[in-house]
This record gives sequence, structure tokens and C-alpha cells, in this order.
Amino acid sequence: MCFLRCAAGVSLLTRLIILIIKEDKYKVRKITKPVFFIVLICILGFAYLTYAGIHTQYGDIRTSYIKGVDEIRWGIDIQGGVNATFEPDIEGGTDKITDDEMDAAKAVIEQRLVSLNITDNEVYADYTKHRIMVSFPWQSGEESFDPEEAIAELGETAQLTFVKGTEQATGSDDANIVLTGTDVKHAEAVQIQDPDTGNLTYVVSLELNNSGKQAFADATTELAGSGQISIWMDDDMISAPNVNEPITDGSCQISGSFDFESAKSLADKINAGALPFNLKTTSTNIISATLGEGAKSAMTMAGIIAFVIIAIYMIIIYKLPGFVAAIALFGQAAGTLACISGFFGNLESFTLTIPGIAGIILAIGMGVDANVIVSERIKEELNNGKTLNGAIELGYKRAWSAVFDGNITVVFVAVILMGAFGPTDSVFGTLLRPLFAAFGASTAGTIYSLGYTLLVGIVLNFVFGIFCSRLMLSSLSKYKCFKNRKLYGGVASNE
Repeated sequence: MCFLRCAAGVSLLTRLIILIIKEDKYKVRKITKPVFFIVLICILGFAYLTYAGIHTQYGDIRTSYIKGVDEIRWGIDIQGGVNATFEPDIEGGTDKITDDEMDAAKAVIEQRLVSLNITDNEVYADYTKHRIMVSFPWQSGEESFDPEEAIAELGETAQLTFVKGTEQATGSDDANIVLTGTDVKHAEAVQIQDPDTGNLTYVVSLELNNSGKQAFADATTELAGSGQISIWMDDDMISAPNVNEPITDGSCQISGSFDFESAKSLADKINAGALPFNLKTTSTNIISATLGEGAKSAMTMAGIIAFVIIAIYMIIIYKLPGFVAAIALFGQAAGTLACISGFFGNLESFTLTIPGIAGIILAIGMGVDANVIVSERIKEELNNGKTLNGAIELGYKRAWSAVFDGNITVVFVAVILMGAFGPTDSVFGTLLRPLFAAFGASTAGTIYSLGYTLLVGIVLNFVFGIFCSRLMLSSLSKYKCFKNRKLYGGVASNE
């Protein structure tokens, strides 16, 4: 589930790669003059929204519709964070707690962190003293950090039960219990229109496992039109909807006085599952950033200066293709930040660490390499006597295999990094677990961030460096003032 959440922001972009792979079906001559300005405006608008986001402020409450870069969650190495130690809170001591139960508790805490996209974390299980130590970064923009509040949600048991009527079940074997949290396949916060008031409201949409479909169908059939099924989270009844009709398809909704944050919080708890025992916090302390805010500002300034230098170099050496390449690289950088900040939908901000920043830089370097290859191929075709349109078309076509081969190998590296150092239950982590079982958890968050930013950057390299740059360059070549072959690296001539 982790990989799907982390990659959700780039899923639409990957579809564009399929179009690029089929580029032989696309002809440059079909591109018209206005295309350059359309693509340029889209990139600039996208970059602005990525940077600023869209927010509304009502008193002290800030609602984000599109998240900006100020909502990026920075890693512990940049921003600092909190460290907490959990111990089982059970009667009779901890001697009977097994290693499997400790592993289960550790996995639940890891999953709860993953649900919040907090990938820069360290979770250790001490099997001798039955303790679990957790470290994770502050939230973005927090000035007054309360470690007690920050770790409270991680230790909650979150036992979910659906019970006939409105009375709490007396025990796990109570005959009135219809479902438990293990019967729920997936929970998600969604916005719907209230059929009574017409207002938009948030609910938690549930999809049940096969183990719960029949029991839920039987209960709703029994109570349809005359009863209620109450929903309990631990000792709190969070909803008690009336059963209007039988629900036999395994899908239902939890309604109540939810806003998005409370609905998402409940969905996250349900998805994360229940701890095998109650946990109590025995100690908390603040972790100081190893580099700090000053280093973040310095890196930002260094990145801007480096980008400007690269753009000037590309324009001087490759002229018009270099100018287009600079715009494409700008779009790639903006797209990478969008995938990190939580720009797409209601996804949480991805945790960005120092190695993650290195991944962004490396991916942009691969973008420069792709544009250099394309520009050189176009120059070669022009010097071989091809027309301008023909040189552009053949340049991109013949550069494609080299660009693809160079980038796909980096994709393999990124996947391996995410599988080796990411959450153990992610797609890549599950596939590569037999190979990387020896790696410890101490570097999981920081290196995982490197793999993620590298993967996102390479995907965006295909989109902006190949697809968008081709559209822009082919469009500019339609203007009379840009038909001079010297502008593309060829021998001076006018078509």
C-alpha cells in the first residue's frame, strides 16, 4: 500500500510515457505554432501552483486545496523531530509477550507512519526488554511542537467493531458483534453530497473482505428498516447509522460530523489495523536537526544557482534546443516538488531528506543528459542534409533508445533502493525482501527518500525532457524567424 500511495502523484504521468514509447505514430508536422505557448503556459502555471498552492484561511484554520512547497515534510536530518519509547501496558507483566507479537506491534506502528507518508522514520523493537523505539520528523511548518500529542496516535489500539444496536459489546465473543477491523479490506475518506441537506460532507468509505461480507449482509437484512448498527473505535461509539436496506455487496460508509482531517484519521487507523496489546509511552524527547534550517536555505540557493548556470550553458551550446531544454528541466523540477509536497489530490506530503534532495539533483542531471543527446542527434541530421522538420523528427526518434536505456537503468536502481530501505510491506519491499533481509532499519527513511525522488524524477524526465520538449521545439520550428538551421546547430541556412 505504501508504494501505491507514494506513487499516486505520478500515476497519470506514467501514462504519458506509453504515448512517448509509441512515438512513431506521432508526426512532427501535425504540431502547430501555438503549441509552444500552450505548453509553456501550462508549465509556468503548474510551477506556480506547485510553489504557492491554493489555500483558504478562516481565522486560525487553514484549508489546503492544492499543497505548496511550504507543506513539504522535511526529514529529521533537516528539521529535527521526536523520539518516543513505547512499552506494553498490560497486567501481569510482559514476560508472556512473544517475539511475534512484538513484530506485529512494530509492523502496525510502521504502517501508521506510512499512512501519514512519514517515510523518514526509525522503528526498533527491543525483544529483551519489550520496548519499541520510534523516531520521526516534525510536521512541516510546526513552530510549537508537542511530542506527547505527536506520538499519541501511534500507540492507540484502534479496535474497530460493528455491533447490532447501540450498546457496546461486552467482549470479543459477544453475539451482537457483526464485524471487526480485520473484516475491513480498505477504508478511505471521501466527500459526498448529503441527501437530506444537499451539503457536501465527508464520510469514511469501507470495503469489506470476503470474511465480513456475508455476516454484514445477514445483519443488515435482519435490521433493515427497524434497527441500527453502531460502530465503535475502542470504547467510543463513532457512529450509529440506521439500517435502511440490506447491504450485500460488501461496501458501506461511516457517516458523522467529519471534516476531511477527522475522516482521514479514522480511515488511517482502520487501514493500519489494531495493535496486539495496548502501548504506553514511557519517554519522549526532541531530536535536533543534524544540519538545520540554515543548511536547507543554503541548499535551495545552491540549487537555483546551479539550475541557472546549466540553463545558460545549454542555451549557449545548443541555442534553440538548449532554450527548450531549460524550460523542460524547469518543468521537471516543478513536477518533482509537486510529487513531494502532496500536490496531487489529498495525498500527504512525502518526507524529503538530504539523500532525497540528492535524488532530485541526480534526476535533473539525467534530464540534462537526455536533452544533450537529443540536441546532438538533431545537429547530426541537419549536417547530413535533412530538412529542419525531418531533422527534429529523426533526432528525437534516434535519441529515444539511448535516452530510454540510460534512464531505465536508473529506474532499476531507484526500485532497488525503495525495496531494500523502504517499509517492509510495500510492493517493492515485499518483492525484494529475500534479497535484502540483512539490511537494518536505521537508514530506511533517508535512503527510501532517495529512491523515491530518483524514480519520480526519471518518470518526469520522459514526460518533460522528451514529450514536452519535442512539442515545443517542433512548434517553434514552424515560425519563419526560427527556421534558420544555425539555431539548431546546423550550417547557417534558411528554409
